[in-house]
Amino acid sequence: METAERFRAAVEKRDLAVLDDLFTEDIRLYSPVKFTPFEGKQMVLGLFGVLLRVFEDIRYVGYLEGAAETGADGEEAPSAILPFRAVVNGKQIHGIDLLQLDEAGRVKEFTVMVRPQSAVQALGQAVLAGLVADGLVPDPAAG
Repeated sequence: METAERFRAAVEKRDLAVLDDLFTEDIRLYSPVKFTPFEGKQMVLGLFGVLLRVFEDIRYVGYLEGAAETGADGEEAPSAILPFRAVVNGKQIHGIDLLQLDEAGRVKEFTVMVRPQSAVQALGQAVLAGLVADGLVPDPAAG
C-alpha cells in the first residue's frame, strides 16, 4: 500500500509537506489521550507538527494491511497498521498507527494506540504543552 509507505517515510523524515498531501481535508484523528477526535487537515497537521517534535527516536517496526470499519460512517475502508516504537520524555512507547483510506488512497481516518499507561500519560502531557505552545488549543491552566 503506497500511502502507508509514503506516510512511514514522511514521519521518519519529519516531513509535514508529504503528510499534507496524504490527508483528506476532513481527516479525523483518534488519539489515545482525547475522547473526541481531532478533525480537519489543518488541526491534524498542527497536531503532527507537535507529535514530530515530541516523539524521540520514532521507528516503525512492521506493517499489516487489510480493511476495517471507520469510526465516522462504519463503512469498511482499506487500512494499514504500522507498529512503532518511540521515546517521549524518557518513557519507552510501543504503539500502532491505523491508517484508513478513501477511494483515492488518501488517509481519511487515523487512529493512534499506545502502551503502557505511563507512556500514554507522558505523551498526553507533552502533546498538550505543544498544542498550547503552538496556539492550537487554549491553555487549561489559564482558566
